[in-house]
Amino acid sequence: MSRTRGNLASIFTGDKIEPELYDDLEAALLMSDAGVETTAHLIAALRSAVRSQRLDSGDQARAALRALLADLLRPMEAPVDIDRAQPLVMMITGVNGAGKTTSIGKLAHHLQRAGKSILLAAGDTFRAAAREQLAEWGARNQVEVIAQAGGDPAAVAFDAVSAGRARGTGVVMIDTAGRLPTQKHLMEELRKIRRVLAKAMPEAPHETILVLDGNTGQNMLAQVRQFDEVAPLTGLIVTKLDGTAKGGALAALAYTRRERPIPVYFIGVGERIEDLQAFSADEFAAALLG
Repeated sequence: MSRTRGNLASIFTGDKIEPELYDDLEAALLMSDAGVETTAHLIAALRSAVRSQRLDSGDQARAALRALLADLLRPMEAPVDIDRAQPLVMMITGVNGAGKTTSIGKLAHHLQRAGKSILLAAGDTFRAAAREQLAEWGARNQVEVIAQAGGDPAAVAFDAVSAGRARGTGVVMIDTAGRLPTQKHLMEELRKIRRVLAKAMPEAPHETILVLDGNTGQNMLAQVRQFDEVAPLTGLIVTKLDGTAKGGALAALAYTRRERPIPVYFIGVGERIEDLQAFSADEFAAALLG
């Protein structure tokens, strides 16, 4: 989070809390893509904390904002219950380029370390490159990938869940074609996959996870809303946070969805297979503000 942190941390350097601090903080939060409403909420809460706790230094103000930010993010902190079904069926979706297939490979590695057997389904049946990428991650994790060229994605998903049930597999993960919310036919395909999964196994998919690119900033909010309408989301993975200056968008997501928060299960912080971390509100707030 160093690029976002660089914009924010330099504000809290004074021995006294000057009035300009709030103006500088407003600008830095907006630059980090926290959004107008979330920025106003955090600054009002910080002003209140400074008054009530009689804070007088920049370091104290930064600590107070860190606590406020962590409290805002905490409803999004939740683990995946990987034992609630066998197989646990996870449908992974997102726009092109968000890091969806890479996240599946990393998640497979993570779940294997937790003792789960994995089966992958290449639900992007029309792009050979997508199938090849998933096959590569399958090979790296020594996990079987069910795939077919040019077929029906829902049929691949059905076959994978049926195979997972027959074999007693721990987790079946279904990759879906990258799509934009404006691509109506592809969004309808998501609905179809969900319907077919429920026929393959009652209550499936147990998890519908949207992968978000941390560089998209405020666009995250629209993606979450639009995908959630088509395939109700149970969790999020936010990728590429190691290279973004828009880390404040996660605060905006927490604030705008405070009535119905969607957990951020994992964050991606690099290219290695191990670079997928469980989301922690306290750690994220500390990384954002130093």
